[in-house]
Amino acid sequence: MSELERNKKVVVDYYQKLVGGNPQKAIAEHLGPGYVQHNPYMQDSPVASIAFVKQLLGEYPGLRLDIKRVAEGDMVVTHSHLTLEPGTPGRALADFFRLENGKIVEHWDVIQDVPETAANDHGMF
Repeated sequence: MSELERNKKVVVDYYQKLVGGNPQKAIAEHLGPGYVQHNPYMQDSPVASIAFVKQLLGEYPGLRLDIKRVAEGDMVVTHSHLTLEPGTPGRALADFFRLENGKIVEHWDVIQDVPETAANDHGMF
């Protein structure tokens, strides 16, 4: 198995276990030492991640996660900081591009406002 295939399997298994109700196992099996959390609403620790997911699952017992794409081959993913006006926190963007013959033929994006404060010291970037 190539490193790319292994890494994709790790991420998919992590997400499925995390949201599937077993965050302790997901974290024990898949988080490395020195794990850094950039989600500004979560503290920077595996214990905080477990608590966050348990709270989320408690609030939304019907929650489910369907992974739609894992970037590879003709997919390119960017993570960007968009500032609309100087001096404002701006937005975090995750863009997914699918290419054919060197041309972009499909695009998806996820946009999140950057908050003024965060529960961890890493920021979103």
